[in-house]
Amino acid sequence: MTALPAELTAGTYDIDAAHSTASFAVRHAGIAKVRGTIAITSGTIAVGDDLESSSVNAELDAASVSTGDENRDAHLKSADFWHAEEKPVWSFVSKEISTDGEDYTITGDLTINGVTNTIELPTEFTGTATDPFGNPRAGFEAEIEISRKDYGLTWNAALETGGVLVGDKVKIALDVSAIKQS
Repeated sequence: MTALPAELTAGTYDIDAAHSTASFAVRHAGIAKVRGTIAITSGTIAVGDDLESSSVNAELDAASVSTGDENRDAHLKSADFWHAEEKPVWSFVSKEISTDGEDYTITGDLTINGVTNTIELPTEFTGTATDPFGNPRAGFEAEIEISRKDYGLTWNAALETGGVLVGDKVKIALDVSAIKQS
């Protein structure tokens, strides 16, 4: 039985979509990074009496992508990439939460573009607070790098100078604020 952080109490925490962010970065033309966000639409963090009885699940809206360029966003939503009309929901469902004493790893199934892979998500518990409305909150940050090809995202274009337009590695960062419900 692995203990929880002292200030994190057992209960159900709903992810506060208005105060949480899912962002990504991918190499463009081999020389710069394109960054964007995708809306977290729902999620629950069930905190048990220990890590073994805790779990996380979340859903994101593929059609909410925002990179600061409407044409690029439309291309990302298209069948070339995310098939946002046919496969609008991305999800994460945990299988296990573990710690080495300081750092946490949430192992779970990540589904993007209808393809599911098991990942290990390094996660940092950033603390708890009570907001001005009396809501107990908990914060978490996580970052991972995935291969977009592992999720069937293979569209690309060759460059005249060699290489390709869109890099394979995608960095995903999550900043999550969750409100305790019970």
